[in-house]
Formats: sequence, structure tokens, C-alpha cells
Amino acid sequence: MEVSTTLWVLTIGGLVALIAADFFIGRKPHDVSIKEAGIWTIVWIVLAALFGLGLLVFGDGQASGEFFAGYITEKSLSVDNLFVFVLIMAKFAVPSQYQQRVLLVGVLVALVLRAIFIAAGAAIITSFSWVFYIFGAFLIYTAWKLIKEARADEEDEEWEENKLLKAAERRFGVADRYHGTKLWIEQNGKRVMTPMLIVMLAIGTTDILFALDSIPAIFGLTQDPYIVFTANAFALMGLRQLYFLIGGLLKKLVHLSYGLSVILGFIGVKLVLHALHESGVHVPEISIPVSLGVICSVLIITTITSLIASKKQAEAEQRKTDAADKDSVEA
Repeated sequence: MEVSTTLWVLTIGGLVALIAADFFIGRKPHDVSIKEAGIWTIVWIVLAALFGLGLLVFGDGQASGEFFAGYITEKSLSVDNLFVFVLIMAKFAVPSQYQQRVLLVGVLVALVLRAIFIAAGAAIITSFSWVFYIFGAFLIYTAWKLIKEARADEEDEEWEENKLLKAAERRFGVADRYHGTKLWIEQNGKRVMTPMLIVMLAIGTTDILFALDSIPAIFGLTQDPYIVFTANAFALMGLRQLYFLIGGLLKKLVHLSYGLSVILGFIGVKLVLHALHESGVHVPEISIPVSLGVICSVLIITTITSLIASKKQAEAEQRKTDAADKDSVEA
């Protein structure tokens, strides 16, 4: 799809306006209710759907299909990221009324970093078509790794700070407590960072690791930088509200890793086939409608089986509790 500089500027300006409105509305620190999170989650999904329909009307069906496939894939991968966000919030003991501000700024940092990744990825694939082999192999490896981790069934480990954060803490120092939404304060005559700034950087920089699989995944669905960027932007911008909406349901999505591994493996195979096709080998290529159908089907099946498994597990635990209570009474 041909995208002019004017359209790029208008798109980025529109996204900035939406982010500014979101920030202005939620500028006052407060506990986010399920109702508020639900309303804003729907708003962001509707905006993404309208954008996709706009591509259909003013662009073509191919561009619209690629956007929806990319958006759904990035959204599903971002849900998995929420597990880590929960660990980060717990690690830094972020007060509930400040969590929305942390996520908003953290997601903005992540969006800027992803834009850099996308620009680099677009430049690489334009110059070197063989990079699709690397992307495809990496996604297949990631899919296998996800299955291996899911089958290990290990408890969530405590989140550890990365080297960048540790270096920043040593260089600037960190206050011993939160000071509202302030990022810097004067302490003992020295300007130091607050825990608020550290946790924001933690959310944003941790997303770099997530981008290592999500960016190759979406490039497996479309090579259009405009669609890659907008799909990532809409998926990330609704992530804050999604955190509060399904935070309590995350542990019930017990089969999510399996579903994501299937999606990543599928896109990995698609990338390898595309690379072979670019190399002149006559192989079938997977169309966007097929990709969209596979992604949606996997997510629906994964959600249903996860909820069924969680319900059975809860019932089994309840039976054990009832039996223990009965034995205690009899004793």
C-alpha cells in the first residue's frame, strides 16, 4: 500500500491526540474499576476496527485483512505480556491508584521502542529477503520454547531487573518511597529517581523482549511498515485498560501459551514458505484470509479450553478443601 508522508504525519498526529486524550481523562491517580476498564477497552477495540474498515474503504481488502490479522496477533501476544506486568507491579509494590499512570507511560516507552524496531525490520527485509528464513526459524523456535515452558508447569518466578535499570539506579540513585506521581525528587541535596520512574522504565524496556517475537510475527503477516506500526500501536494503546479488565482472569488462561505457540509456529512456517517463494522455489503461500481464520480459531479454542480446565481445577480444589474440613470436624 502506497503511504504518503502526509498520511504518516496525520496518522501519528491522530495517535498522539488519542493518547493525549487518554492521559487527560485518566490524569488523576485513582483505582481503575472494572466498568471503567471495560468501557475503555471497548473504545480502543472499536477505534482499531474503524481504522481497519477505513483501510478497506480507502485502501483495499488486502491491506485491511493484513491489519486485522496483525492487530489480533499483537493483541493476543500482549495478553501474555500482562503476566510479566503483574510481576513487575508486585516487585515494586506499586500502589493501586498509581498503576494506571505507570502503565500509560510504560506503554508509551514501549511504543517508541517498537517504532524503532519496526523501522529497522522494514529496512532489513527490503534489502535482504533471506532474513525471512531467520524470522521464520526464530518464531518456530519460540513456539517450541513456549510449549516446553508450558509443559514444565513451573510457578511464576520473581521478576528480575535488567542491567539497564540496575545501571540507572546506581548512576542516579532511587528514593526509598513513592512521592505521588513525581519522577524525580531532591533527597539529601541530590536529585534522585523515584520508584515511579523505575517501574515505568521497567515496563517499557521489558517490552523489548516481547518485541523480539511480536515484530517478526507481524512481518510474517504483512511487510507494509504502515500496517505493522498501526497494528502495534492500537494493540499497545489498549493494553493498559486490558490489564485492569482481565488482571484477575489471567491465571485462568492456562492454555494461552499453547495457543500462542501454535500461532507463532504457524506464522513461522508462513515466513519460511514466503522466503522460499522469494528465492524462486515453487511452494504454496498462505493467504491472509487463511491466516486470519487460523489465528482467530486458535484463540477461541484456547480460551474455551482454558476456562473449562480452570473450572475443573477449581472444583477439584474445592472438593479437597471440603474433604479436609470434614476430616477436621470428625477429628
